[in-house]
Amino acid sequence: MEEPAAHNGSAAGAAPGAGAAARPPATPEGMALAYGSLVLMALLPIFFGALRSVSCAKSKNSSEMPETITSRDAARFPIVASCTLLGLYLFFKIFSQEYINLLLSMYFFVLGILALSHTISPMMNRFFPANFPNKQYQLLFTQGSGESKEEIVNYEFDTKDLVCLALSSVVGVWYLLRKHWIANNLFGLAFSLNGVELLHLNNVSTGCILLGGLFIYDVFWVFGTNVMVTVAKSFEAPIKLVFPQDLLEKGLEADNFAMLGLGDIVIPGIFIALLLRFDISLKKNTHTYFYTSFVAYIFGLGLTIFIMHIFKHAQPALLYLVPACIGFPLLVALAKGEVTEMFSYEESSIPKEAPGASKEELTEASKKEK
Repeated sequence: MEEPAAHNGSAAGAAPGAGAAARPPATPEGMALAYGSLVLMALLPIFFGALRSVSCAKSKNSSEMPETITSRDAARFPIVASCTLLGLYLFFKIFSQEYINLLLSMYFFVLGILALSHTISPMMNRFFPANFPNKQYQLLFTQGSGESKEEIVNYEFDTKDLVCLALSSVVGVWYLLRKHWIANNLFGLAFSLNGVELLHLNNVSTGCILLGGLFIYDVFWVFGTNVMVTVAKSFEAPIKLVFPQDLLEKGLEADNFAMLGLGDIVIPGIFIALLLRFDISLKKNTHTYFYTSFVAYIFGLGLTIFIMHIFKHAQPALLYLVPACIGFPLLVALAKGEVTEMFSYEESSIPKEAPGASKEELTEASKKEK
């Protein structure tokens, strides 16, 4: 049997062995299916989120501009995450768990619908007929007037986006009413893909600071205290991917879950996406660093699962993912003599792609930016 691992967005997989008296142990086939599915679900948002992050970096649409994480943000992030985790722990100790989770469910209901709508929009566009009456809309909130007018929200969307929003709302209502694991995973995948796509590290050094800080955060809160475990057991929100180990026996009503926190996907994912954009900036028509870090992520996640079953205890996945995702690409850079280029790369190295621009024009624009 496996209970929830310690995680609050950035925690490890699942801990076997606890509560075995309550449920029969999972079969080897069930565990293999569950963990194989979790690994696959973790890889999908990283791969497609990284690809979409390239287009996002070139986008001129203000509603799709990425959020850039600076070195100062990266250094403060583990402290902010620790305070948030401790705050949630105290809330669950002081106030009724039922009411807190009701508020959280409503909050993630809204966020999940928006995230899922943004995720499926590019795919759904292919299914609309050519004569579909697509109208353009703009949601604009401003502050002040005249020359001092300042935009607060400027979001452009169309009729197709409204259709995607309606479809996503169906999943949202399903999750709100049933808390079904499939609805949870749809929201979790959407959150992960949006995180990898829209959260951009400004350079590799910032990525190392962020991953290094969260490496310490994850290890401390999983091994050093019971805070993360308590929050994980109390927190009802799609901040994790889950897959039942008893699916073969119970079907869709299975309830013995293995799980993976979204932080173990998004945090390494934004670093892997950065390396893909670095690959593109080199203009060598190869994605060496992206594929290297992608394989490193698979290795680190597989090692997490292996160690977890050896020691029968929840593992902080970032303990294994961070050294792999940083170490493998760094070794490749050392072998190719591109360490300096890697650490001097900035996001501005990617030229903004104008409609109809040729490869030569993009190359020239890139040179001017550098």
